[in-house]
Order: sequence, then structure tokens, then C-alpha cells
Amino acid sequence: MIRILLADDHALVRRGVRLILEQEPDLEVVAEAGDGAEAVRLLREVEVDLVVLDIAMPLMTGLQAAREISRRRDRPRLLMLSMHDNEQYFFESLKVGASGYVLKSVADEDLVSAVRAAMRGEAFVYPGAMGALARDYLDRLRRGERVPETVLTGREDQVLKLIAEGLPSKEIAQQLVISVRTVERHRENILAKLGMRDRTQLTRYAIRAGLLEP
Repeated sequence: MIRILLADDHALVRRGVRLILEQEPDLEVVAEAGDGAEAVRLLREVEVDLVVLDIAMPLMTGLQAAREISRRRDRPRLLMLSMHDNEQYFFESLKVGASGYVLKSVADEDLVSAVRAAMRGEAFVYPGAMGALARDYLDRLRRGERVPETVLTGREDQVLKLIAEGLPSKEIAQQLVISVRTVERHRENILAKLGMRDRTQLTRYAIRAGLLEP
């Protein structure tokens, strides 16, 4: 059973989202919160596998709560929920450690798929965000920026894919049967080759390069 904490400041939205999730036999909403601060507090009392956070909430926003939760040693998976088709929110969600961003308007179609992706350690990218990634790619080309094609080695591609999926260095090392130090060296080489700074940028590149399924 996948245990879920659901945080949204509208009780009616929480009820609707809960109904969508609990139609699945292995999904259970074990706790609900009306704001980000309550969600963070509840995690000290209830064991959960996944937290679904509304972006805009009083006291502490979903993004702020996600940032707090991501600092936990035993942190659960995170999904962001929003009524706004906003690419900045999407990229900020990735930056604070969320596995995906689901629009409330299509939650009945996308939410369960996003939960499944998050629990597999994969990123969920909604269709509008794919358009944003495409625009970003084209904008870079128009500005004359170098858009690397095959500058990474096969091993670096493997490491990049796992980084973009949100795996920590220790898990990447275990999957690829290499040392954590080697993973870190690959990470440094990838960032240097691609001219990038962080996991958010690497995730966007991995999607463009076809290393990460949307």
C-alpha cells in the first residue's frame, strides 16, 4: 500500500483528489493538511511514502514545504499540484525535489500516472511543460548557444539519466556497480561538458536528449 499525505487549503479539492487516488486499490490517503506548515508537521507523526502538495497555500506554500521536506533524511517522494499551467512553477518544483507537477484541471487523467512515476523514482512531465522544454531548446538555438548532441560518453549518459530521475549518488553507484566517488566525478564532468549548474538543468537536458521518459 502506498501511503499518501495530501495538502491543499481547499477541503473540496482535497476530497476530489482523495477520490481519484483511492480508486486505486494500492493508494491510500493517510493524512490531510490545509497548508504547507501543517504538512511538514504531520510528517513527524505519520509515516508516508508520497506527499502531494498544492503550490499555493497559506502560511507556507507547497514549494516552501517541499524544500523543507527535501531536507529530511528519510524524505518521501513529492508531487506538486496546481491550477496554474505555469512553466516557472514546474521548473521550481523540480528544483525543490519534486518528481512532477500535476494540473488540477486534468488531475483525473494525470494524477495516478504521476504517482506511479514518482514511486518508480521517475519524473512526471505534463504536456504543457513539454512545450516549455521545446521552447527553451529553440530559444537556446536562436541565441546561438551550443546545444550539445553526443558529447557525453555512454557511461555519462547512464549517470545523467539516473541523476535526472532523482537518484542520490549512493543509489546510482549501486545500480551501476561503481564507487560513489566515480559517480561524483562523472557528475562533475557532465556539468562541465554541458555548461550546466544543477540537477534541474540536467533533467531538462535529459528530457531533450531522450534519456528520460516524460
